[in-house]
Amino acid sequence: MKPDSGASLLIQAEPFYAAQAAEVDLFEAAWHNRIPLLLKGPTGCGKTRFMEHMAWRLKRPLVTVSCHDDLTASDLVGRYLIIGGETEWIDGPLTHAVRIGALCYLDEIVEARKDTTVVIHPLADDRRVLPIEKTGELLKAPAEFCLAISYNPGYQSVLKDLKQSTRQRFVAIDFDYPEPALEEHIVVRESGIDQHTAALLVRYAGMTRNLKGNGLEEGASTRLLVHAAKLLQSGVAPHAALRGAIAEPLTDEPEMRAAVNELGASLF
Repeated sequence: MKPDSGASLLIQAEPFYAAQAAEVDLFEAAWHNRIPLLLKGPTGCGKTRFMEHMAWRLKRPLVTVSCHDDLTASDLVGRYLIIGGETEWIDGPLTHAVRIGALCYLDEIVEARKDTTVVIHPLADDRRVLPIEKTGELLKAPAEFCLAISYNPGYQSVLKDLKQSTRQRFVAIDFDYPEPALEEHIVVRESGIDQHTAALLVRYAGMTRNLKGNGLEEGASTRLLVHAAKLLQSGVAPHAALRGAIAEPLTDEPEMRAAVNELGASLF
């Protein structure tokens, strides 16, 4: 089956993204020089939105793969399937992205199986090729193709780490939660909430982030703040909005959840 041109994967409207540093310039320079990128940062800090923004900015299709424990090399590259009584090769998302010169974003790459990450190595160095063993094809990536991967360093472990043989193929961009003023702007822009409420939400997020490692794996992300702001903007009572959008997603542990709720009640 021949892949389409990728027109359906183009992002038509500009996705809102508030730059924190020089990440846009760094990405563009890496893309022009055909260097793959590694995005590092906590959950919900804007990595996916950044990729959408860059795809729009560079006018390239975007292929996103959410990696998980069961992701196999065949899931990425492709496989033979029986269609209409005939055996037909079907490209996986990575192969499709290479063929159409897309930006291919492998989100949370450390969640994938180790044998899967090896597949990207020939694409992530000067060879820029994808060997398709089952068909014997050696697919050369066009100049427009870009490979980007992401992971959350806060979840690293011995079993889920990014090997040096993989890391050192990439230019890395470090993401974090925005500075308070910028985060307030993002919350206002994304939800329509007033500036005062946005400031309270950002302050609340800072309180929860201080609990990281002391009962919470992660504090409230910018994404969760936007969710809470949208609920508040829709008329949901503050205690219900904060509990549903922030406290409940952050933890299932009753005492810690109560503590997070109390932090919210102290501000709202």
